Amino acid sequence: MQQERQASPFAHLSGQQRAKKLLGRSLASGRIAHAYLFRGPDGVGKKLFGAAMAKALNCRVDGPSGACGSCLSCRKFDSGNHPDFEVESPEKKAIKIERVRQLCKSLSYPPYESERRVVVIEDVHTMRAEAANSLLKTLEEPPPGNVLILTGETSKNILATISSRCQIVPFFPLTVEETAEILQKKENLHREQSQLLARLAEGSPGQALLLHKTDMIETWKKVTSILSEPKYKNDRYIYTVLQLAGQMADLKENLLPMFGLLRVWLRDILVEKTGVMSCSGVSPFLPQSIFAKLEAIDRAEQELARNCNRSLVCEILLFRLQC
Repeated sequence: MQQERQASPFAHLSGQQRAKKLLGRSLASGRIAHAYLFRGPDGVGKKLFGAAMAKALNCRVDGPSGACGSCLSCRKFDSGNHPDFEVESPEKKAIKIERVRQLCKSLSYPPYESERRVVVIEDVHTMRAEAANSLLKTLEEPPPGNVLILTGETSKNILATISSRCQIVPFFPLTVEETAEILQKKENLHREQSQLLARLAEGSPGQALLLHKTDMIETWKKVTSILSEPKYKNDRYIYTVLQLAGQMADLKENLLPMFGLLRVWLRDILVEKTGVMSCSGVSPFLPQSIFAKLEAIDRAEQELARNCNRSLVCEILLFRLQC
């Protein structure tokens, strides 16, 4: 039976219509850029699109853009063993200059078996200046037979010398419905649970899956419950608050996403214009109070970035959120 290419290599991926259009047009015309920058929020499919692009570029069946899924190249992609597809991820939250030098050297050799080697470099915003400078020449003029796909978060700074040498493809948060549907398929979750995770993750399936697989949701529920109850401002409950701060600190690398959940909670309150009165007769959720609490979360993130003690950061944050 004759193999046929799929109409689109991205048909199985949710959302990102603009990215699908831009990349589909490049594949259909055969005008492939030497370097792309997929820029958007974390966990919205940038790496998946990079893999689908690589699979389509190296499919051995002639025809419309896409991938047949049956040829030897496609089967190797599906098994995760294609020699001409590589993903470089940050090591200890940074892309090191030594790894960049090794990568640039390997790109000087021709692809093993395909027309193109495709390399995805994740989270280029973690690349320090010296590592970026090491990549620049290769990024501007990659050796023949190489396509580089860089990914980076919208909220993070990416060096202009990097972005100016790439074709930028924007990525956006998915809708709550799209995110919930992905969760239902991947984790077989009930609709109500998947909807909650999707809303808290603000359109990021990757973030939603992280929330599901950690204790973040339960910790978040405890934190918001205590912060919503005026009685916990009483000195008798200081130990309870300190215990909860310890649970937050135990999240370690997932503490920043926890701060994101607290932002979502505060913004929901602001949108709903909650006017619940505290014991003192003053609403703890007046707009100016919420803005102060959001600023407290910003300060906590800055303190973590300066390697301050996690437990102390969480304790101070909870007390600030109670004010």
